[in-house]
Amino acid sequence: MAKWVYTFGEGKAEGESGLKDLLGGKGADLAEMARLGLPVPPGFTITTEVCSYYYANGKQFPAGLADEVEAALGYLGRSTGCSFGDEHDPLLVSARSGAKISMPGMMDTVLNLGLNDMAVEALAKSSGDTRFAYDSYRRFIQMYASVVLGIEHHIFEEILEYYKETKGVTFDTELSSGDWQKLVADFKSRVERTLGKPFPQDPREQLWGAISAVFDSWMTPRAVSYRRLHSIPGNLGTAVTLQAMVFGNMGETSATGVAFTRNPSTGAKELYGEFLANAQGEDVVAGLRTPQYITEAARIVAGAQEPSMEAAMPKVFAEFVSAADLLEKHYHDMQDMEFTVERGKLWMLQTRKGKRTSIAALRIAVDMTNEGLIDQAEAITRVEPSSLEQLLHPAIDPDAPREIIATGLPASPGAASGEIVFSASEAEDMKNAGRKVILVRIETSPEDILGMHAAEGILTTRGGMTSHAAVVARGMGKPCVSGAGAIRVNYAKETMTAAGLTFNKGDMLTIDGATGQVIKGIVEMRQPELSGEFTILMAWADAVRRLGVRANADTPRDAHVARKFGAEGIGLCRTEHMFFEGERIVTVREMILAEDEAGRRAALAKLLPMQRADFTELFEIMSGLPVTIRLLDPPLHEFLPRTDVEIAAVSEAMGILPEKLAQRAAELQEFNPMLGFRGCRLAIAFPEIAEMQARAIFEGVVAAQRKTGVAVRPEIMTPLVIDEAEFDLIKACIDRMAQAVATEANETIAYSLGTMIETPRACLRAAELAKTAEFFSFGTNDLTQTCLALSRDDAGSFLGDYAAKGILPANPFATIDQEGVGEFIEIAVARGREKRADIKIGICGEHAGDPASIAFFEKAGLTYVSCSPFRVPVARLAAAQAALRYKPGK
Repeated sequence: MAKWVYTFGEGKAEGESGLKDLLGGKGADLAEMARLGLPVPPGFTITTEVCSYYYANGKQFPAGLADEVEAALGYLGRSTGCSFGDEHDPLLVSARSGAKISMPGMMDTVLNLGLNDMAVEALAKSSGDTRFAYDSYRRFIQMYASVVLGIEHHIFEEILEYYKETKGVTFDTELSSGDWQKLVADFKSRVERTLGKPFPQDPREQLWGAISAVFDSWMTPRAVSYRRLHSIPGNLGTAVTLQAMVFGNMGETSATGVAFTRNPSTGAKELYGEFLANAQGEDVVAGLRTPQYITEAARIVAGAQEPSMEAAMPKVFAEFVSAADLLEKHYHDMQDMEFTVERGKLWMLQTRKGKRTSIAALRIAVDMTNEGLIDQAEAITRVEPSSLEQLLHPAIDPDAPREIIATGLPASPGAASGEIVFSASEAEDMKNAGRKVILVRIETSPEDILGMHAAEGILTTRGGMTSHAAVVARGMGKPCVSGAGAIRVNYAKETMTAAGLTFNKGDMLTIDGATGQVIKGIVEMRQPELSGEFTILMAWADAVRRLGVRANADTPRDAHVARKFGAEGIGLCRTEHMFFEGERIVTVREMILAEDEAGRRAALAKLLPMQRADFTELFEIMSGLPVTIRLLDPPLHEFLPRTDVEIAAVSEAMGILPEKLAQRAAELQEFNPMLGFRGCRLAIAFPEIAEMQARAIFEGVVAAQRKTGVAVRPEIMTPLVIDEAEFDLIKACIDRMAQAVATEANETIAYSLGTMIETPRACLRAAELAKTAEFFSFGTNDLTQTCLALSRDDAGSFLGDYAAKGILPANPFATIDQEGVGEFIEIAVARGREKRADIKIGICGEHAGDPASIAFFEKAGLTYVSCSPFRVPVARLAAAQAALRYKPGK
């Protein structure tokens, strides 16, 4: 018989941390904390299996769930001495979501369930504090109405703010019990006017409404968007945890807070967090009040006046430090914790793996290894490979002039400049238009998730270091400044004011997430320096990975960056990119416009010294590391002007008739150039092009070897081959040129010849190709297009629907399609190695920098991946993680 509900509390639990699939992260970790003997309010968790049933059965609950919930409520009553629904001694509970993978702020929570007109009086009597009771009741009405009844949260905020204005007060804490009673009546009246029926008074109606709402929140647009952005499967579902309420708003000896066992921005081993006295949990993360610091050291550094928790509640602080230490040692990872203090008693409400910046992840992984908490293999798996791109974020040049208009909290590191926008939708629209923006909000909410993802950086005027904006920005690797209280935002006028200046939508702004500075205009940036922890972790990763990691590099700058980030060679040099530089394009066009071979050779003779110099410099920079050079690939019409204006300008510059240029461009135009006259077909039709490129390569080898004394062995690659006859024709041409240059230079030239594998036919003919090809390199961009009959340039309009409807698990141009494209790769690898056991096999498409694809390439037995220079660290770490995952015996 299915079990739908698991209880916890009083030092015991039916669940434990290993049941995250079933109980969600929150429920599993609450059970674990109870088992550890930490002070956890008793509660129970409704499993993720109920969520799956709920959606599979028209939002109905399974038989037997109601009975298990009633039994669990009885357990809570026995544990607390209160009874849910009792008018004289009511048990109040919270309802919280909790998926297997943490999704901060994306799903719904309801606190103070069970309050009604009778229970609030009983709460006032039992607590001896009428103000606290009615404050709790108004919070419950506001939250329940928003989450369950669908009434906008801001409607109640406006009622509250108007009331405070009429009373002449600024803070909620200045309102009396009578004020809260009046506001409760106003809130209830607004609910009845809006819905046509009174606010529900039956505690069990409230309870099941909240449970349904939490399950419903799994499929809200913000939750779906968050899962898509973070590649979280949609079939995991959420659990619902119901827990006896403890109150942080029972006066100055009560509080609520959020803390991390280490600094989530820097990784420093220091307690990092915030709390609010006389408040409930949503007050901290919502950013409606600026919180106080947990530790005295943090308060002093920030120059804050309000006392720290360490100073205001020393006994509770000491208990909390002990609990934090225990949790970190138990989980062997940095923890993100929520807690409440009720009249001097500490209660732990949540622990989970804390989200962190890549800088922090590196430091924490290395420090914990040195502390003996984890080993090197575990440290390698602790850092998300894609997050390493955060390390490459620019920082503000310390010598650059800056006009600081405000300073907030340094919520997420990095710096960014962009146009000011005030809404998430504007940020998305401008990002799609190719413009960089800074999203400026009073405070962010989960609905802003897509706009935050689109923005270069986020600025809020409210909220602390653990606010929604801060947590989400750190998870995304976006710079964020929060709590910049000196800034005033007017959404209606689309303006912000600071330091006596008014800024409009579209004005340029810079934020520095490392210092909290908000700066007028654009400020000069510099590239960051990689930390010592980065070097240490990469050394550990390099020691365990099997896959080689190269870079796609076409210029000396690319090559320098590649080496800086640890590339082991160049896996793709696209020679056509060199043709667009400076005056070279004129010579290329002369070659294309030539009417016979003699004319083409004359133009190619001018290009030869330019290409030779390019290759010589690349060989010198790579200093003996392999350099794979692809022969000319794109169709020739790409080098010619397209519009009448461009044709007229180029004709004048070249001294030829516009009609001749237009005629040649028309002759070369193709309906489907991706499948047209390109790749090896150019070398077969015009072998003089391949001859010039081969001569430039070999003469570059000679020049580099003579200059550096280091042996150079280029790898020359033929694109878009579909048959061994094509490859053999081009190979003969290149071999002849190698012999000619070797004879002229009186030197031996070592080189390898291989082919790109970019079509299904090439995969199927891999055995025949391997007879003469010494290496393969998968061009997965074109292979994906030809396998799936998708245009990379046009498929974006519908691929989102394919992913959303489960037809494809992900965008196949971002993550390799393992079932289709992947099978062709496996066929080519097997057939190629059957003919040539030591054949070198790489991949040089966009997928080479994608961690999920790299895991597949490890499993498929490729030799190396080659990605953009700035993704080399990502590929190195992903390759190490893949090696550990597929290690023999695992």
